Amino acid sequence: MALKTFNLDEKTYRKFSKFCKENGISMSKQVELFIRSQIEDKEPEVRPEYVRKLMKIRKGGKYIGPFSSIVELDNHIKSHA
Repeated sequence: MALKTFNLDEKTYRKFSKFCKENGISMSKQVELFIRSQIEDKEPEVRPEYVRKLMKIRKGGKYIGPFSSIVELDNHIKSHA
């Protein structure tokens, strides 16, 4: 396992840290899963509970890039695979 350092905006870090603590998930594992999903050729598996968490974030006013919903983001990813 490699130990790497990333620079993050302090506000983003605090919010992500709080989110992970509240949901009992590891920050490191979430970052690793995100990176894997970006570099693997196969369609990533998304667990239903993860999608629910993303929807909860979205409903909380969080912005998902240029996409207005998780479904729109998912369709974009699938169309560019």
